[in-house]
Amino acid sequence: MKRRDFIKDSAILVAAAGAGNALKAAERSFAPLRMTEDGMTGHDGNATDGDGKLITSAPMLQNYAEDSIGVAFAVGALANGYVLIGEKPDLSDARKIKCGGYRLTEISDKVSQIRVTGLKPSTKYFYKIGADRIHYGGGYDMKILGTEEDLRTYSFTTAGKASEGHFCVINDTHVHWPGIEKTISKVNSLAPSCVIWNGDASNTQETIESQIEIFLDPKISAKDYASQIPYLLSPGNHDSRGMANRHLERVWMYRQPEERAPRDWDLGRNFAVRMGDIALIGLDTAEDKMDTNPIFAGLFNSAAYRRAQVDWLRDALKRKDIAKAPYLVAFCHIPLFDSRPESNPGDVAPDDKDPKYTHDFAIWQRTCAELWTPLLEKAHCQLIITAHEHTYRRDDPTPGRSWTQLVGGGPKLDEKHFPTVIEGKVEGGKLNVTVHNVLTGQVEDQVSFAPRKR
Repeated sequence: MKRRDFIKDSAILVAAAGAGNALKAAERSFAPLRMTEDGMTGHDGNATDGDGKLITSAPMLQNYAEDSIGVAFAVGALANGYVLIGEKPDLSDARKIKCGGYRLTEISDKVSQIRVTGLKPSTKYFYKIGADRIHYGGGYDMKILGTEEDLRTYSFTTAGKASEGHFCVINDTHVHWPGIEKTISKVNSLAPSCVIWNGDASNTQETIESQIEIFLDPKISAKDYASQIPYLLSPGNHDSRGMANRHLERVWMYRQPEERAPRDWDLGRNFAVRMGDIALIGLDTAEDKMDTNPIFAGLFNSAAYRRAQVDWLRDALKRKDIAKAPYLVAFCHIPLFDSRPESNPGDVAPDDKDPKYTHDFAIWQRTCAELWTPLLEKAHCQLIITAHEHTYRRDDPTPGRSWTQLVGGGPKLDEKHFPTVIEGKVEGGKLNVTVHNVLTGQVEDQVSFAPRKR
């Protein structure tokens, strides 16, 4: 199927290595620290003190919000990462925030993640990253061997009502580096307040190293692509596939516990963010196959996950800052509407197969549409931006459906599956949305929205 051509190489590699080798690689990535014969700790018996570069990537700003931000970066040895952050460019007012939670800091030889809370909305902050190199020989044998700091000072502006209402959306990048190079270059030239990565950044990732390459150390020229432009993630179906992707939060962090209600503990990817005059709502459509499909051996639980998001969405839409925003835009990976009768709606039990549909996976998500769109309709949502199909499409409103749907493009630099950057910007009393064709550099489509009814 053309939609899947781009992942054949990775599938062949995994098959060639054998399931046993793939599993061993995954186990190494997530193995707990343990003592080795020389008194050091590491994965698979490897010492991790190291003497090479400690900080091995630029920082990535994750889970953009009004009063918090996530900072993640890759490390090359056991490290305890930190952020120095303040409102003054020289960081003379900086506070130091270490990775991890309240009780213990986090020691990792792969990724440092620092969630910075207590920030002010619509405020510009400056920051630097650093890390302590850790020797760990046991519970009573640990010490800092040295400290490394990135020489560069970065900056970002938090979300909030006074921030600029300007976003970009990318999707279905699928580790296709030529397309990603051009896509990120376009995003950087537009300089939005934030970027929504609308799913399928991955293919099938079995190791944390492959995730680090996708998000933190990509094979593109702009290594610091997300160091000053914050990113939000609406995961796609591929972002759950593979042993590593089952724990994507080890590379792309959840928000802190205090930023989520106890009921919504497992909804760390959902977001409701006020950015200028725009309310941004992020939902997760999860897998494009039924939980009962034997290919997944009963190891997915997407149906319950989708239902759990209903209560979260209802409460998010009632939030004063969200309810009063002139524009309401929702994001999810799999489309919530498709007029074509041959398009599989994703609820064909038990194994997604029916001769009247051209594909054995969800082209659109009828279940999510039935669960979520009544709430979005009631809130006068103007636009839902989706992805998944690898071909750009616009679905204008119809009787009974008041919102426009934009379906983002694909990962390849060809005329049908060209990547898109969907840009939304409030100007002239309207939300103007421009679809940029990354292949040609031309504008593919434009649509404008007046403020919603409230």
